[in-house]
Amino acid sequence: MKPTVLVATTCRWFPTARLAMALANAGFTVGAVCPSRHPLRNITSVRQIYAYRGLAPLMSFANAIAAMKPDLIVPADDYAAHHLHYLYYRERLRHGQGGSLCALIQRSLGIPESYPIVSARSGFMRVAKDMGVRVADTGVVTNIDDLRQWIAKVGLPTVLKADGTSGGDGVKIVHTLEEAEQGLRDLQAPPLLTRAAKRALVDQDERLVWPALVRRRPVVNGQVFVSGVEATSTIACWKGTALASLHFEVLKKADSMGHATVVRLIENNEMANVSEKIVRGLNLSGLLGFDYMLEAHTGQVYLIEINPRATQVGHLTLGPGRDLAAALLAAVTGETLRAATPVTQSDTIALFPQEWIRDPASDFLRSGYHDIPWEEPELVRACIAAGQKQRSWYSERHMNQVLAATSPIQEHK
Repeated sequence: MKPTVLVATTCRWFPTARLAMALANAGFTVGAVCPSRHPLRNITSVRQIYAYRGLAPLMSFANAIAAMKPDLIVPADDYAAHHLHYLYYRERLRHGQGGSLCALIQRSLGIPESYPIVSARSGFMRVAKDMGVRVADTGVVTNIDDLRQWIAKVGLPTVLKADGTSGGDGVKIVHTLEEAEQGLRDLQAPPLLTRAAKRALVDQDERLVWPALVRRRPVVNGQVFVSGVEATSTIACWKGTALASLHFEVLKKADSMGHATVVRLIENNEMANVSEKIVRGLNLSGLLGFDYMLEAHTGQVYLIEINPRATQVGHLTLGPGRDLAAALLAAVTGETLRAATPVTQSDTIALFPQEWIRDPASDFLRSGYHDIPWEEPELVRACIAAGQKQRSWYSERHMNQVLAATSPIQEHK
């Protein structure tokens, strides 16, 4: 019998569907807990869908786990990872050392002592530095006085980051004291109730409702600005051992603070060593990612962030040691690792639909590997519809022309 995996997500992020496809292709039976109208509902790889409700997140996750009884849970966004952490603590309080649910979460994510470390930016960076990792120094900034002291210490520009955010949300690079003070006020402000209500009613995204109601203020961190090229790693690990990894240089982004849209596969021993050292030191399991800056002129690697969940490039199958889903399956089953054939020999990958939405005429859609899931036509159609909504000025005819021009096989159109 195939092992079962529950993909857990709180937002309608398209790469989660690609993750589910990769896990199914590797040999898992896949279920998902996700919001309504999620792209996961447009693919054939997912056997069962469970509803995620932002007003009752822990109940949503607990109900899905109880119904599916998975062998493994894979969180696909930061909120999902945090919900699983809280669910673990709640169950442990109720049942002492916990029960089967706590055991499942620990098997999926690693030891619970590491949960608060990976959830807090400054705390994690401090632990990584203590491990001997070169990091961009990071510290909590609670008020304007803290901010001024931080700037006096590290100088400008500097980076401000709010905990619990990802994909560039909650990040500001500030160049003046005035920008920094305004940036801190913006990042510390709880979500507006009107914005939360709009997200819940129109987008059916209820994640901001509770923070808006209780006026929850995010923790904001200052981080030393490192000039250079962004890079990212994604890794599959099991009980503190790295199983497979992918390392990329970021070539294009949705915007200056946004997610990557084009990446280039690289070999970087320092990035590999850092991720393996942290996975071992924190005894982590599952899929997770690390973000870096490759310093200009020196090329030195500076760790800037951990993503304690699957990232948008984790579905890519790029050969031995570079197939995360297959490595995770082998760890769960104890069977011999059987990595799939690489999806491309190109080292440049244009992520679909991210790069296509950023620039429909991008050269990377032709010069690199355009990562379109042709085997799931309904998913492609859903992405086209989402792209239309995001780029209202971009005509459907032009969309179809771009897709046709980048299709590797005529019959896939």
